[in-house]
Amino acid sequence: LAQRSAAAAREIKYLIGDSVDKVREGSTLVEQAGATMQDVVASVRRVTDIMAEITAASMEQSTGIAQVSRNVLEMDQTTQENAALVEEAAAAAAAMQDQAAQLAHAVSIFKLADEAPRLAPSSPRKQLTAR
Repeated sequence: LAQRSAAAAREIKYLIGDSVDKVREGSTLVEQAGATMQDVVASVRRVTDIMAEITAASMEQSTGIAQVSRNVLEMDQTTQENAALVEEAAAAAAAMQDQAAQLAHAVSIFKLADEAPRLAPSSPRKQLTAR
C-alpha cells in the first residue's frame, strides 16, 4: 500500500508538473495572441487614418476640379462674349468706313479757295482703303 501510495504520489507530482508546464505554455500563447491582437488593432488604426487622409485629399481634389471646371466655363463664356464684341466692332468699323467714304464723296464736290473744282471720285471706298 505504501508503494502504491508512493507511486501514485509520484504520478500526481508528474501530472501536476506537466499541468504547470502546459499552463505556462498556454499563458505564453495567450500573451503572444494579445500582442498580435494589439498589432492588428494598431494596423487597423493606421489603415483608418490613411483612409481618412485619402478621403480628405479626394474631397480637396474634387473641390479643386470643381473650381477648375467653373473657371473653364467662365473662360468659355468670356471668349464667346469677346467673339461677339469683335463681330460688333468689325461691323461698326465697316459701317464707319462706308460713312467715311460717303462723307469724302460729299465733301469732294466743294470748291476750296486755293484749289480748282474737283470731280467726285468714282469709287470712294477703294480710295479710302488705299490709304
